[in-house]
Amino acid sequence: MIITGDDPEYIAFVKARLRDQFLMTDLGPLRYFLGIEVSCTSDGFYISQEKYIQDLLARAALGDERTVETPMELNVKLQLTDGDPLSDPTRYRHLVGSLVYLAVTRPDISYPVHILSQFVSAPTTVHYSHLLRVLRYLRGTITRRLFFPRSSSLQLQCYSDATWASDPSDRRSLSAYCVFLGGSLIAWKTKKQIAVSRSSVEAELRAMALLTAEVTWLRWLLADFGVAIITPSLVLSDSTGAISVARDPVKHELTKHIGVDAFYTRAQV
Repeated sequence: MIITGDDPEYIAFVKARLRDQFLMTDLGPLRYFLGIEVSCTSDGFYISQEKYIQDLLARAALGDERTVETPMELNVKLQLTDGDPLSDPTRYRHLVGSLVYLAVTRPDISYPVHILSQFVSAPTTVHYSHLLRVLRYLRGTITRRLFFPRSSSLQLQCYSDATWASDPSDRRSLSAYCVFLGGSLIAWKTKKQIAVSRSSVEAELRAMALLTAEVTWLRWLLADFGVAIITPSLVLSDSTGAISVARDPVKHELTKHIGVDAFYTRAQV
């Protein structure tokens, strides 16, 4: 159990009441919890999973000490039929499952983990080779951490993107976003879209709608925490077409087949 707050006296009171009711041990300041390491400095907090990565690499038993600069090669399009099926897919599933949990503190592997997790039912030798590349990337970047500064603004800034028709098997696009609270990265996601987009603008707009829903929820959550956000949250996209559709309700011809996402985004704007 983690107990946190800005009132040390009340935290001590809560711990005392818990000890009266339950058998518990006070482990002191938070340093390690469920594989996540937390270090506190005068500037802020660092969160990492270095020991978790070390254990993962030990279980993977890589036969070399190589490292790579990126977790996945550029423009890779993996398919179900690539390579030969693995005789025992258990190892692949175990490693991918561990990477899913590791992505809690490593947004830089969110995209390749999303791609590799699509093949856990029938992985092949090609899929496994790309999995090993992610592990070699982690070996070379094992000390990377997320930083949450003590002094930072409480304004949300959000980034949205999409890769149009990137899945060669069904031509569905990928949505991706990340959300900063001041200088702190607090949310990120890579997710396949539920329908085929007929244009890159449509794919970008669906990604923007996904992010808009996340930002709306975060604003409600911050309000519950007593953080009043009275200014609009900035949503950034590199698609001028999607931005134009989100702002202009007249573009019916461009949006009549994606009306829900378009009108939802417009309503929030």
